[in-house]
Amino acid sequence: MNDLQSGLIALGVLAIVIVLGLNWFQDHRARKQMQARFPDNGKDPLLTPSDPPVPGTSPELVRREPGLGAAPAMVEPVTSVDSGALADIPAHDAEEADEACETVIDVVFMEPVQGDELSAFTQGIRHAGQKPLRVFAHTADGVHRSSIRPNERYASVQVAVLLANRSGALTAGEWAEALSRSRVLADRFDGTVEATDTQAVLARAGQLDGACAALDAQVGITLVARSRRWASSDILTAAREAGFSGIQDGRLPWVDHDGIIRFTLGRTDAVSLGSAGPATIGQLNLLLDVPRAPADEHGFARMAQTARTLAARLEADVVDDNGRPLADGAEQAIDKQLQALYVRLDDAGLTAGSARAQRVFG
Repeated sequence: MNDLQSGLIALGVLAIVIVLGLNWFQDHRARKQMQARFPDNGKDPLLTPSDPPVPGTSPELVRREPGLGAAPAMVEPVTSVDSGALADIPAHDAEEADEACETVIDVVFMEPVQGDELSAFTQGIRHAGQKPLRVFAHTADGVHRSSIRPNERYASVQVAVLLANRSGALTAGEWAEALSRSRVLADRFDGTVEATDTQAVLARAGQLDGACAALDAQVGITLVARSRRWASSDILTAAREAGFSGIQDGRLPWVDHDGIIRFTLGRTDAVSLGSAGPATIGQLNLLLDVPRAPADEHGFARMAQTARTLAARLEADVVDDNGRPLADGAEQAIDKQLQALYVRLDDAGLTAGSARAQRVFG
């Protein structure tokens, strides 16, 4: 071995010693810093899972994964840090698309879109033919929103399309219109569109429509003027005294103490009560829309009592849907039949008065 080789070996050994020394120094300094932050109490703070939670903090935060349907969304625990950090975590909106009666078109953006721009564009996405559309969104941070907020940025939009209502099942034309509106949105903000196969969507729509048709029911009572026809002002005054509220969609709602519409009063020719001239109305009808009002053990009896009170004020006769005088005791028999229908609505997942029932029976 010559002098050059010996020198190279010595230099290599020296380099190794220097590296080891630097590593030891850095490790020693890191340990001193850790000891300063976490004084030695006989426990390793990173390996002690059984320590009690600090007052004012939560042991875990439940994160709701966005999803569809009536069933509660699956939840997954996320380890919490402290109450201050929790306050910074945005909450998911509760309202979401209903997989039992809606199908969803997803529009996913290549880059997040500012909420004020997105909101202005989605204002026109409200109907496809006779079917209402609802717009939901997910922020760039994955937070579910039931409405778009101007100060947030969004990674995707979900267009919920109603599968059936009283106009019938979703048609191929209505579905094509909903898809077209979603594609225009995607083109505007550089996104892609994902949707269920058309035939599968239309098949679901037909099934829902058939189920709803078998459960739909509206029960009416008619008031017939005896000697004189009524002006709108006569009806509005008598109706207000009988407990009805102001005109909505041409009819007067009767609202209970919980603010729930139980039945409505309107003209038999479907013309708005607010548009009639003097002494032009000869008939009125009270209507109990069974699927849209919450179940009521005495729902029809309550409406019949109100009808008789109103008839006395307007000098009218009270008759049933067949034009025959409403017989005493008919209320109990009809209410009994309605109870059976309420059970069937529950069994079908269309509980009377629920948001879903009001949607598909609208």
